[in-house]
Amino acid sequence: MFTPDPIPRHTGPPASSTPLGDYLAGEGPGVDGGYAVLPRSLAENMPLPWQQQMRNLLAEFHQAYGYLQWPVYRVVPSRYEWLADLDEDQLAEVGCTIEVGDGGDLEYRLRDGSRVPDPENHRVLVSCLDPIPRNPPDGQQPPPAAPAPQQW
Repeated sequence: MFTPDPIPRHTGPPASSTPLGDYLAGEGPGVDGGYAVLPRSLAENMPLPWQQQMRNLLAEFHQAYGYLQWPVYRVVPSRYEWLADLDEDQLAEVGCTIEVGDGGDLEYRLRDGSRVPDPENHRVLVSCLDPIPRNPPDGQQPPPAAPAPQQW
């Protein structure tokens, strides 16, 4: 039997037409304006059902976009640092030099020779050691993953 009561409406916001873009715009770990990086060690330690779903999604993704000329991506773990806090090697990495100006103050210059006006408040991206473990130490199991959010 069918009920004569009306079907209840969904009370939340309308579904997005760009759900992945919306999620990635939230600046989560491993995401910037151009890329979303998934540490392989974490992906391979996800629960088996997650790995199976991820494998299927990636297979479909590669099937759909495999015709493109993919470059080889080199991912370098990095973090933001204040320019004035960098050592000589880090300054060289970001393409900056430091010299003593006419007034005796330190001047920071970029590759193009332009002066950085406020190095104490200028942030740059510098490589760092990878904080994500590659494998669980001594055969220990990784901590359990949080359950996936449910979409209704």
